[in-house]
Amino acid sequence: MSRIMNDKLRGYAMFAAVSALLLVVAPLALPGFRLDELAKYLCFAIAALGIGLAWGQGGMLTLGQGVFFGLGGYAMGMYLKLHDAGGELPDFMVWSGVEELPALWAPFRNPVIALAAVVVLPVTVAALLGALVFRQRVRGAYFAILSQALAAAFVILLVGQQGLTGGTNGLTNFYDFFGFELEAESTQRGLYFVTAVVLGVLYLLARQLVKSRFGRLLIAVRDGEDRVRFLGYNPATVKTITFAISAGMAGLAGALFVPVAGIISPSLLGVVPSLELVVAVAIGGRYALAGAILGAIVMNYGKTAFSEEWAGGWLYLQGALFIGVMTLAPKGAIGVYQQIKDAVARRRSVPAPHQEKSPASLKEEVPA
Repeated sequence: MSRIMNDKLRGYAMFAAVSALLLVVAPLALPGFRLDELAKYLCFAIAALGIGLAWGQGGMLTLGQGVFFGLGGYAMGMYLKLHDAGGELPDFMVWSGVEELPALWAPFRNPVIALAAVVVLPVTVAALLGALVFRQRVRGAYFAILSQALAAAFVILLVGQQGLTGGTNGLTNFYDFFGFELEAESTQRGLYFVTAVVLGVLYLLARQLVKSRFGRLLIAVRDGEDRVRFLGYNPATVKTITFAISAGMAGLAGALFVPVAGIISPSLLGVVPSLELVVAVAIGGRYALAGAILGAIVMNYGKTAFSEEWAGGWLYLQGALFIGVMTLAPKGAIGVYQQIKDAVARRRSVPAPHQEKSPASLKEEVPA
């Protein structure tokens, strides 16, 4: 019991330390430009947290998380563009020759509908896809390929609808965010705090979900889906719910990314960005929710740092990182840390060997 309490206290202390680092130290120590970059990393960390829940805890290797990231991002972007245009045609539609606002855009004049769509759209699409796929017992590599194909098709659809989605350029040039000027430093700093708080809340909720009865059932599905089915549970339902939750996280991440970065475009949503999120989760440790967050922040920071110095070599380094982690440390950085921690604990718990007494000392102990 004491060990469990110590682990809980250690977890709370670690969460408090990371929260202080993100909410106090980073805003004070980083210049505005770097703080904006960190806000982007935290957006990707939210999406990675969803992958950690679906893949690490549920065994669903989703390679198309960019679809749900894009649905949330475009929902937010559509509202911002309409708000900037006073409810009329956004600028890119005027340039594309569109004469009347498409019916798909009309509901996004309302901020309540737009904010609800940020989560509802990804969750609905994921729930429908999961109900169709998991009921047919599609899993493993087949599910991964299917999700990847969905991401590729989504990008093709966005690029092909220039007048509806902005085409290759996507949606950009946002000026106002719910009454705040987006270019103002105070607004960007406020968005950073909002993103960090949302990440922390979602992490706590996901952690509680994993520790609940549903979470234990989810892990059981990951480790032995057929056994769970024989016990009377429906793995398809468990996986569909988890997949929908991870999609909702990705949609929320995309919605936060839009005002933080000032853009949402197909280049951020395709196969490669989705794969990068999976690589980040693998590097951090897919079996731990904290590992998914750590991997997303570290990998995106590395991407920025190495791209600034070695623009053409980042992809090679990223591939080498993924291969190295999956080969040498399949549980990621968190797994390596846990192995070192367990090794130190075992070494401390081993009692010191007793020294054998010499024959001379034995003779001295014998009474005369």
